[in-house]
Amino acid sequence: MIVDALLGTGLKGKVEGLLASVIADVNKVSRNATSLRPEAVVAVDTPSGLPSDGEPSGGPVIRAHATATFTAPKIGQLVSRDSGCCGKFQVRDIGSPPELIEELGKGKVRWIEPREFLELPLVRQADSHKGKFGHVLVIAGSLGKSGAAILASRGALRAGAGLVTAGVPDVVLPVVASAQAELMTEPLASTKVGTIAAANGKTGRLHALMQGKTLLAIGPGIGTPKETQRFVTSLVRQTELPVILDADGLNAFAGQARDLAKRKTQHLALTPHPGEMARLLGVSNATVQADRLEIALKAAKTWKAHIILKGFHTILATPNGQAFVNTTGNPGMAKGGTGDVLTGILAGTVSQLGLQHWERALAFGVYLHGRAGDERIHQHEESGLLAGELADTLPDVYHRLLTELHDLA
Repeated sequence: MIVDALLGTGLKGKVEGLLASVIADVNKVSRNATSLRPEAVVAVDTPSGLPSDGEPSGGPVIRAHATATFTAPKIGQLVSRDSGCCGKFQVRDIGSPPELIEELGKGKVRWIEPREFLELPLVRQADSHKGKFGHVLVIAGSLGKSGAAILASRGALRAGAGLVTAGVPDVVLPVVASAQAELMTEPLASTKVGTIAAANGKTGRLHALMQGKTLLAIGPGIGTPKETQRFVTSLVRQTELPVILDADGLNAFAGQARDLAKRKTQHLALTPHPGEMARLLGVSNATVQADRLEIALKAAKTWKAHIILKGFHTILATPNGQAFVNTTGNPGMAKGGTGDVLTGILAGTVSQLGLQHWERALAFGVYLHGRAGDERIHQHEESGLLAGELADTLPDVYHRLLTELHDLA
């Protein structure tokens, strides 16, 4: 094992000369790491060569497999182009004054950690009933993508929603209805290709379906036919329900993202991966990846919505200019369906915790999603992780988190 403590967080400018050659030699070891020796390089405080202020390094950076930093993460470790050099990320307490930690929490960028959830009503009262924890409506799925509706709905159920109803194209309803006994389903008229028809938005039946619901999650697996996109854009503009918009629901607004700010609902969360964000903005994927933090913050302000920009260190950007960065999760989650589960988890956490906790509930959902992935790879090799396992791991993660929060309180 190599312990990297060459340079600290006060680095300015790029590393050159002898230190640069040392970093190059260490990175040869890093690249040769195997599953039997996954943590051959461990950095203390920060990988050498990584600026702490988030600016590009301009020079070589040690690619650590794990980093132990102190008191709080640095911006460069969270959102810079080289933040992946930190590997597995841990923050250790070294007795820093509480007022310093509080001051760090007032900055533009905050780290999502368990302390953020101390004020949330995570423990159910003895007289609780399902009506207290909301009713999520998931509109998702299409012919060939019924699994997206199933995964999103399961995520909402496992994250604590009292009730979940899935509105799906009638051609896939039998598949969805038989996949999860606790899930209620409603058929929606479908197009010739098995997606949701625009006519659904013009009938009183959809209006009736939305009555009594707490929140709408829309987009996973719905496809991109123009007719289906018209249904999505019309619904998002007109509904007053809180909305979690994901996947093909986001793609429906490509080229007309300005309309996102014209909707009726006061609560809108978008969950794009970099490609979906690029389509919304009309820019390249590389442009999004080059400046994820500022792009997410600008979009949140422009669209007056919460933006959950997925990827390594997912960013939750708020309309008031703050960003929460999540460090849970792992490469095993880079697999189809995990985003659908996240949509359901976000819907479930908001439904259970209440709209008065909208922003913090979204952060909680992002954190739980990544931590469920981390829990799975403690038991199994990461490349075999399945999206549905994230949802089914949530109760164990939730239980452990409650124990940790009890110790923090």
